[in-house]
Amino acid sequence: MNVTYREVLERLFAARRAGIVLGLERVTTVLARLGNPERRLGAVVHVGGTNGKGSTAVMIAAIAEAAGARVAVYSSPHLSSLRERIVVGGVMIDEDEVVASAEAVWAAGADTLTFFEQVTVLAFHAIAAKRPDLTVLEVGLGGRLDATNVVDAEFAVVTGIALDHQAMLGDTLAAIAAEKAGIFKPGRRAVIGLSGEPAATADLVLAARTAGVSHLTCVAAPTTLPVGLSGAHQQRNAACALAAVDELEALGVVAAPAELRARALAQVRHPGRMELVPGSPPIWLDGAHNPHGAAALAEAAAALPAPRALVLAVSADKDVAGILAPLVPVFATLVATRYQQPRALDPAALATAARAAGFTDVSEAPSLPDALLTMVHSTIVRSVVIAGSLMLVGEARSRLVGAPTDPMVVTDPAP
Repeated sequence: MNVTYREVLERLFAARRAGIVLGLERVTTVLARLGNPERRLGAVVHVGGTNGKGSTAVMIAAIAEAAGARVAVYSSPHLSSLRERIVVGGVMIDEDEVVASAEAVWAAGADTLTFFEQVTVLAFHAIAAKRPDLTVLEVGLGGRLDATNVVDAEFAVVTGIALDHQAMLGDTLAAIAAEKAGIFKPGRRAVIGLSGEPAATADLVLAARTAGVSHLTCVAAPTTLPVGLSGAHQQRNAACALAAVDELEALGVVAAPAELRARALAQVRHPGRMELVPGSPPIWLDGAHNPHGAAALAEAAAALPAPRALVLAVSADKDVAGILAPLVPVFATLVATRYQQPRALDPAALATAARAAGFTDVSEAPSLPDALLTMVHSTIVRSVVIAGSLMLVGEARSRLVGAPTDPMVVTDPAP
């Protein structure tokens, strides 16, 4: 085909018109035509959950890499480049590798799939060519019918359950838990973490038992080890990652003694999760995009120097009031803005919701650069947090830290 990287992005962007279609049959068919690359990913850890799955996946990978394993990570969504979704040995795959895998999967008929299905098949093809010892595979949406669930993973991790994507997954914790727990497999191991609503844990345990898992670990308490990611919620994620590493050791995939684990956790980094951008004032970037994530952000931000300002953008289909409520006591100022995609809530509507939630110092900015200009000229703000959407965080990382940025924006379709 001899297509360019931009042309790959254009074709993937066009696939967004199919929206999100949950199910495994289409993906299974295309993978079979490719010779089943999903069976050549090394040992696989499948990580799902409402919040914390990205951080947990990164921590598992960091410890396994410190132990000498060659590790691939497939995650979503990306912040500023599609290549972020496919990382091997701590390095994003390059544009030529994306193109080569895209050509292969399209030749196998993948252009009939949805956006996420195509990217997932592309990732399996690209990762298999790298011959990793271990692949940490993050669920996209849900679990049971998510495209990643075609893989027969050695064990599955569900970090926890909270309300999000109710239109697709159900409007109760029990219904969402049933979908998330769909990655538990008979005869395989399972880990249940602390990064969700405690009320959903019993549902996850029942689902794991019903699925016939061979060994179940429920994380009992956050770790006390130092973690390179800010916020008490990361101690909970780290405890889940440590339990996953225990399973990897039991399977003989890695040997990770206590001092190695501690060192890896202390050094771990995950872009866009309470990520510090030094300056005056300093800026933290965090992708809290649902009420449970906003509560974790509020807990972490309360430790930052005050007065604090929040630059916020959210998607129009989110529980805006639920996101705002835990943030009111923590931030003196809110700048309502938007990311530059159609899903973003209008800043005026967000500002109105913020005032209704209890914010008193609220302003509006049509874009992130305008919001940042407001913060730069403030003489009273000592800490700034940019949050509410990973798409806004992606824009911020491109602008503030020079993150690799694609020549066009390609995002997942709205759920």
